[in-house]
Amino acid sequence: MSQFSLSTGGYASKLALETTRTMPHIQPNFWTEKRLSQLTREEWEALCDGCAKCCLHRLEDDETREIHFTNVVCRLLDLETARCTRYAARSVLVPNCVTMTLADLDDPYWLPSTCAYRLLAEGKALPEWHPLRSGDPESVFNSGNAILGRVICETEADDLEYHLIDWIT
Repeated sequence: MSQFSLSTGGYASKLALETTRTMPHIQPNFWTEKRLSQLTREEWEALCDGCAKCCLHRLEDDETREIHFTNVVCRLLDLETARCTRYAARSVLVPNCVTMTLADLDDPYWLPSTCAYRLLAEGKALPEWHPLRSGDPESVFNSGNAILGRVICETEADDLEYHLIDWIT
């Protein structure tokens, strides 16, 4: 198995919701009216629900491409806010941190099944608990779709094989 981690930044859901409220050029329900390729940078960032699942380390079976999630997160993730502590520099500080692009969504099998980017790339709707739909920046946490309180930092973890989880698909 090979190891990789991914981060779209760990934007907290509150930030995504505030983005739609404070930027007049972001329209309500923009994700239902535009293709991913048509989104502005602000709309793209607002899609992130802040769950921080993308900051988890995972293992991939090289033969089957099956993804096995762990409860180990990137050292840059603030475990109390689910935000990247060095968002602007994350790709330099963590070379295998992925800055999400449209090309990454050509085959999004490696993203969590609840990820807004993956869902929209697959032609599916955002879940009701997504902050952009619920209007509640805490809905991702209240629905149990965030990693807060269930993970450890990579600096505290031993072999990833000992940290496999089954609560993310």
